[in-house]
Amino acid sequence: MPSGIPDEAMARFEPVVYLRRRVPRGERLFSTNDRFISIYAVRSGLFKTSVNDAAGRDQVTGFHMAGDLLGLEGFSSGTCFCSAIALEDSYVCVMPVASIDAAALLIPALRRRIHVAMAGEIASSHRMQVVLGSMSGEQRLASFLLDMSRRFLRRGYSGSSFTLRMTRAEIGSYIGLTLETVSRLFSAFQRKGMIEVRQKQVCNLDLARLEAVIAGEA
Repeated sequence: MPSGIPDEAMARFEPVVYLRRRVPRGERLFSTNDRFISIYAVRSGLFKTSVNDAAGRDQVTGFHMAGDLLGLEGFSSGTCFCSAIALEDSYVCVMPVASIDAAALLIPALRRRIHVAMAGEIASSHRMQVVLGSMSGEQRLASFLLDMSRRFLRRGYSGSSFTLRMTRAEIGSYIGLTLETVSRLFSAFQRKGMIEVRQKQVCNLDLARLEAVIAGEA
């Protein structure tokens, strides 16, 4: 959130808005149709967001790590669109909507930062539609791994070796594949030398070959 906001503005903003909250692994931060009262900035840890599909199944809509904002969809309807569950012990900064509205009137940079975050959510949704609508199973998993690699790299971590806290079933739900297909593709990528898998840790990603899979060249 502080990105692009002057220090003197943040000094006025923090006492009004920031409340830190611990969310243990497996606990819900909020649920579908809860009243929209806050947005949340992930300080550490990992969350998944999900909705129930027409058959009542849990459909994963995203994975969110440090620096991401949760709950932005509530601005459109006044209720939470999805559920958010911690996949590991996590911390969030709670930002009550009423306080944000008041602060945004005084701090134009904060208002712009929220608009940028909301635009990013829309762009991410569009990218996911492309993945689900036009890519093969191999391309979907390669796209997911590359996206996670870029996200870890932006946060100062390794982009070629990282731990995936979500299950294979949750990955499959997110990219539209069955658990069996995700497991088979992980094994296939490992046999081809594109990744190494050690339980939940993915190591030595061959980023160029994963890009080639997405481009249909491998």
